[in-house]
Amino acid sequence: MATSKKSMTTRNKTTLRKTAAKAPDPEVVVNETPKVTAPELKKKELIDTVVARSGVKKRDAKPVVEAMLAILGETIADGREMNLAPMGKLKITRMKKTTKAQIITTRLRRNDQTSTEDAPDPLAQAAE
Repeated sequence: MATSKKSMTTRNKTTLRKTAAKAPDPEVVVNETPKVTAPELKKKELIDTVVARSGVKKRDAKPVVEAMLAILGETIADGREMNLAPMGKLKITRMKKTTKAQIITTRLRRNDQTSTEDAPDPLAQAAE
């Protein structure tokens, strides 16, 4: 019993070439090792930075920052995704409960920094 191979017809070859020509260029992903440029950001420094950037008084900014951090922590613990510009989109990839802690692995996707610098400030004052 002999086996026969089916050869591609000219029509199939043409279709294959057209399909290959329409394929988009692959996106090159480069893995970068994060560079630690400064010590970790603590809550006190975050509050001081918010006060400096916003111009509000520290006594007004502190409860807002603490409430925001509590809400972000609860949202992550619930396993919800977050899309918070300009921070980026945060996605939970893994959750593991240990005896002393809950380990949550996340993925944070941010837009390219060069494109966000050219964009207008979303909090800019409207012209009157």
